Amino acid sequence: MGAPEALYFTDDEEACRLLAADPFALLMGVALDQQVTVQQAFAGPLRLKQRLGTLDPKAIAATDPTEVEAAFKEKPAIHRFPGSMAARVQDIARLVTDEYDGHAERLWTEAADADDLKRRAGALPGFGDMTVRTLGVILEKRFGVPAAQGMAPEHMTLGDVDSPEALAEYQAAKRAHKAAMRAAKAS
Repeated sequence: MGAPEALYFTDDEEACRLLAADPFALLMGVALDQQVTVQQAFAGPLRLKQRLGTLDPKAIAATDPTEVEAAFKEKPAIHRFPGSMAARVQDIARLVTDEYDGHAERLWTEAADADDLKRRAGALPGFGDMTVRTLGVILEKRFGVPAAQGMAPEHMTLGDVDSPEALAEYQAAKRAHKAAMRAAKAS
């Protein structure tokens, strides 16, 4: 299958293309996808690249943490929690540098199977079960990564988003699911 031309997880066409072309941008977007909109999370990698001049994990790992944090805090902020997310992204860059020689894609291209991929992704700072599943679904459905096969659930996920319209559909389904969960909990 190979890499798609773009991942339509944000409203910015350049950001969408970056997510598909740069494996570290994809990891960063998935890491940022908490307590902010999908669009804000996945626009983050492009904003950081524009502010630091690079998304190279080795360069980010070696950058003064105050500089990375300042880039996250610059208006508009990259994330709702710019300080902690700047540190997390830098920690991910360090792990990618140390474990994969700065090549984020090795995390999945060298994974033996889904269990190995889950273990590798779970070792990333801030990647809990839900984040690992999100990455796996994207890798399976958008990139056709063999090690990610079987990670996607039956319901619609971010991995099914292949257009701006599909993003709107995904977000509506997610809101409806959360509302149903709240209603069930209340009764």
